[in-house]
Order: sequence, then C-alpha cells, then structure tokens
Amino acid sequence: MNMMEIDGYKAIIAYDPEIEMFRGEFVGLNGGADFYAKDIDSLKQEGKTSLKVFLDMCAEDGIEPGKEYSGKFNVRMPSNLHAEVVGAATAAGKSLNQWVIDTLDRIVHA
Repeated sequence: MNMMEIDGYKAIIAYDPEIEMFRGEFVGLNGGADFYAKDIDSLKQEGKTSLKVFLDMCAEDGIEPGKEYSGKFNVRMPSNLHAEVVGAATAAGKSLNQWVIDTLDRIVHA
C-alpha cells in the first residue's frame, strides 16, 4: 500500500499515467482532500497545503475533521471461506471476532 503521512494524517498515493502525476488522497477525513504533483517532494508540499486548507475550512465551519468510526462492520463472504475462518479461529483458541481483529491488526501494522 502506498501511504504517506503528513502532519499525522494518512494519505493514499497513486501514480496517474494519464496526467503523468502522483495523486494523494487523505483517508479518514469528513470530506475530500486530495493533491497532485510531479515528484514526491512536491507531493508532500501539496499535501501539506491541501490538508491545511481542509483543516482551516473545518475550523471555520465548526466541523470535526476526522471521521468517527463505530468499531463495527459486517463482512459477507462465501460460506466455505466462513467455515475455514471459523476453523482457523478455533484452532488458535480465539473467538471469531478476536481472530479477525488480531489478523487485521497484524496485516495493517506489518
């Protein structure tokens, strides 16, 4: 995953070959804040500028910049995968919920 952290906020970075520029998009915000540049140093600077504009607008409007997450989500999967996941959780001596949390945590922080 191509991630960049700017002032404590994470952005996903991708290269857009059509415009021959890098594109950054902040994640976890209550609105859109994206930025473009031809090179990484410029991308960081554009990201700082975009983030500042977004945060200033939130402050002016009295809006919390970060999204609130409930900590709950539903996952739909094929029944055979569901059975295998339950088996893996049981073999690890964990509840399905704890096994999923541990697995996601390990992948995200790898």
